Amino acid sequence: MNSSMKFALAVGLVFGVASPAAHAQAPKKGGVLNFAVVAEPPTYDCHATTTFATLHPVRPHYSGLLKFKGDVNSKIELVGDLAESFEQSKDGLTYTFKLRRNVKFHDGTPFTAADIKATYERIVNPQAGILSARKALHENITAIETPDDFTAVFKLNVPNASMLNNFASPFNCVYSAKKLMEDQRYPEKAPMGTGPFVYVDYVKGATWEAKRFDQYFEAGRPYLDGYKAFFVKANSVVPGMQGGQFDAEFRGRTPKERDQLVDAMKDNVTVQEGPWTTSVLLTFNTKRKPFDDVRVRQALTMAVDRRAGAVPLSKISMLKFVGGLTRPGSEWALPDDELNKLPGYGTDIAKSREEAKKLLAAAGVTNLKIKLVNRNIAEPYTPAGIFVVSEWKKIGVEAEHLQLENKSYFDAQASGEFDATVEFISDFVDDPSLQFVKFISAKKSPVNVSGSEDAELDKLFDAQAATIDPVERRKLTQAFEKRAITQSYSMMLYWWQRIVVLNKKVKGWELHASHFTGQDLAGVWLDQ
Repeated sequence: MNSSMKFALAVGLVFGVASPAAHAQAPKKGGVLNFAVVAEPPTYDCHATTTFATLHPVRPHYSGLLKFKGDVNSKIELVGDLAESFEQSKDGLTYTFKLRRNVKFHDGTPFTAADIKATYERIVNPQAGILSARKALHENITAIETPDDFTAVFKLNVPNASMLNNFASPFNCVYSAKKLMEDQRYPEKAPMGTGPFVYVDYVKGATWEAKRFDQYFEAGRPYLDGYKAFFVKANSVVPGMQGGQFDAEFRGRTPKERDQLVDAMKDNVTVQEGPWTTSVLLTFNTKRKPFDDVRVRQALTMAVDRRAGAVPLSKISMLKFVGGLTRPGSEWALPDDELNKLPGYGTDIAKSREEAKKLLAAAGVTNLKIKLVNRNIAEPYTPAGIFVVSEWKKIGVEAEHLQLENKSYFDAQASGEFDATVEFISDFVDDPSLQFVKFISAKKSPVNVSGSEDAELDKLFDAQAATIDPVERRKLTQAFEKRAITQSYSMMLYWWQRIVVLNKKVKGWELHASHFTGQDLAGVWLDQ
């Protein structure tokens, strides 16, 4: 790996804290892992989604070019998955991947560079009707060459400081070129990749089942005979684990739930905790009046006392840290003295609320009633929604809090059927391009549900993405963050703390700072 590649890794990786010691036991084969998923997948297509509800049941069917490996006791490293080796050119414009040989898809067809090309062409230039949620992150890719069956070469028009991280995205599932040629929508219908597990069955509202892929390319893996995901409400996880129905829930539990499980199951559980590259925010529909007026949006964010709310919320939910658009404590985080100058972060909440009332009056807005669309996932969306509604009442704003099941929630956002919506920033590493993609113009980013168009943010986004020097990049990311918070197309609420409780028989699972990575389950085994 050359020096420029090492640098790219250093600026993109997340390092965690506090996890159990590594297991010294030799992995055992056999058994079915039962785990809970607290939301149902809105789609099976990795490229089209931004939610764990798809990745947790679906990702073990697929592989990527690269992936993140490690645990929070040491460090998270970027390693090859379908790539045996990879190289970045000195000018940052060419990435060359040497691919594994003797890899097979679940239907028995051989994997080649053609599958990489077809997959990334679908991400970069999706056909009509195909959603590529991360198209904006890959827009610098201008050509994908396959000089032989086991070499893929990506050409960029400008350097992209996040490109290696993008190649490791768990959402970039590698699809079969042959099946895509027959039907570009095949991933929406039945998962079929080169991953460690083969799709068996999905019963809507109930379960997702998979079995071991005996021809998986990693020798001796996977260890499990299969897995079964149970789609349940969040409040069913604790009793389900206590009763032995579930061995795990990999997204995260609240402090109260952790304590309940430890009290009830004693040393029959293990607990892993660390920071989370996930936050909850609220986004306004700028295509609807009066939310097209920056004064109204600023008033609504200034009404919320984030610091006072963090104390009780952190005791009952995953919500914990007050911050801007980048994770507090990360190298990209806006310093507090700069953050405190921005709308919604002033330290005098009484003064902020008086200013909010004046802004609403200046905008000619009285008796404002808001349709607030939220997910029906209890943690942490319900407390976040309730908190915001109660804070808005303090400046005379009423809100109807609607919590929808996962598909209806995403459909409402896509169709613009909301005044405001509780949503999230959640990705697999601390990387400004990933954290900012929801704030660039909707014409550039399909995951911007506010509908906002902001040429200045687009310019800053492109500039920081193309800047390899971390000092210069940080100046640009801070400028982006200040403008985005000031324009208030969205208002950040809180960043999360990740707490995962496992039945003690579950071994080999790695705690990452993201609930998207580390979920192929290839290294997980059961000590039973």
